[in-house]
Amino acid sequence: MSKLLDHYVKKYDSWYDANKFVYQSELNALNRMLPKKGEGLEIGVGTGRFAAPLGIKYGIDPSKQMLEVAKSRGVEVKLGYGEDLPFEDSTFDYVVAIVTLCFVKDPYKVLTEARRVLRKSGKIVIGIVDKDSFLGRFYQRKKSVFYKQAHFFRVKEIVDLLRNAGFKRISYLQTLFCFPEDMKSIDSPRSGFGKGGFVIIKGLR
Repeated sequence: MSKLLDHYVKKYDSWYDANKFVYQSELNALNRMLPKKGEGLEIGVGTGRFAAPLGIKYGIDPSKQMLEVAKSRGVEVKLGYGEDLPFEDSTFDYVVAIVTLCFVKDPYKVLTEARRVLRKSGKIVIGIVDKDSFLGRFYQRKKSVFYKQAHFFRVKEIVDLLRNAGFKRISYLQTLFCFPEDMKSIDSPRSGFGKGGFVIIKGLR
């Protein structure tokens, strides 16, 4: 996957400019779920499209080309994988993974590593395209250059992984209530899941 992303850095990054209402809707929802203070890490930081505007200081990704862009946006980056985080125990106040778990080899290992590097009472924030949503079903059929290698998850599957990894007090927020090309304004996030295509799941260490 890292080689694919290296090859399509510009295509990946420009998608957010072409779909500004989707992007801002996701940013707004994520901002609602993130802690208001503390040091954060984004696993699968990509080009820093989320970390930079959300104030997430650190990022890790297996794509060298993606990290160059993230670094130019002010993110402190490391080359690596979520299954083997190059950080000491209890380093961060929160860890974020935005549409990352559907691309990793071992999602459970990523979550246990995230828990390891979190401080006591640290938060994990996961963003997914819900497999059961209208958007998830569409992307599974479309087989785009990026999502053709993705393993989509249902919300319940992510919750089970989080609980098995030792997280508790799970909460949800959803956004994107129509297809990207149909969006004419920024969506307001709603609690829960089941209606929105993009779901944010938060857990406590």
